[in-house]
Amino acid sequence: MTGNHVFAATMYGMLAGVVGTGLGGVIAYFLPRIRGNLFSGVLGFAAGIMLAVTFLELLEESLVEAGLLPTVIGLLLGLGIFFLLDWFLPHHHPVKPEKEDDKENQYLRKGLLLAVGIALHNFPEGMAIGAGYAVSTNMGLVLALVLALHDIPEGLAVAVPMQAAGQRTAGVWAAFLSGVPTGIGAFFGAYIGAISPFWLAISLSFAGGAMLYIVCDELIPDAYESGDSHFAILGIGLGLILGLLLIDM
Repeated sequence: MTGNHVFAATMYGMLAGVVGTGLGGVIAYFLPRIRGNLFSGVLGFAAGIMLAVTFLELLEESLVEAGLLPTVIGLLLGLGIFFLLDWFLPHHHPVKPEKEDDKENQYLRKGLLLAVGIALHNFPEGMAIGAGYAVSTNMGLVLALVLALHDIPEGLAVAVPMQAAGQRTAGVWAAFLSGVPTGIGAFFGAYIGAISPFWLAISLSFAGGAMLYIVCDELIPDAYESGDSHFAILGIGLGLILGLLLIDM
C-alpha cells in the first residue's frame, strides 16, 4: 500500500466519523428526540449491514490472508478492547428520556463525558476502515458507509444532553469533533494492514471483533428497546440483504 492509499483511507475514516456523528448532532439541533419504530428500524438496518460485512468479508478475508490463529487473536483483541472501553467509559444512546429533575449542568457534564467516550470508541472503529481499505477500496468504502450510519446515534448521544442544557450549537460541534479520531484510527489501520499478511489478518479480524461488539452491545439492544421488535427484525433483515449486495459489488 502506497502513501497515497494510506492518506485516502485516513480521509475516508475522517469523513465517516465526522459526517456520521456530525449528522447526529445536526438532527439533535433541529429535532427534540429521534425515537420510536423508525429509530428501531434504522438501528436494526445498520446492525444487519455490519453483521454481513463482519462475517462474510472481514473475518473471511482474514482467514484467507493468514489462517485461523491471527484471525482468532485479532477477533479477541477487537472484542476485548471495546469491552474495556465500555467498562471504563460507558456510553449510551438517547433511547430513554432523561429524568425531569436533572439540572442543566448535569446535562452539560454528561454531554461532554459522552463526547470524550465516543471519541475514544471511534479510534478502533477507524482502524476497521483502514484495515478494510488495505484489502480493497470497495471494502474500505463499505466499512466507512456502515460505520458512518452507526455513528449517527453516537452524535445524537452527545448532542441531546447538551441541547437539554441549552447548548444546542456546542452540542453540534461536540458531535462533529467526537468523530475526528475515526480518521486517526483509519490511518493506523491502513498502515499496520500494509506491513504483512499476518498483520493484515490481525487488523481485519480486530475490525471484525470491534464491529461485532458494536452490533451485539449497542445496535441490536437499542433497536429492540426503542420501538416495536418487528421493526428491529425488519431492519436487520434488510441490512443483511444490502450488506450482501455491497459485498458482491
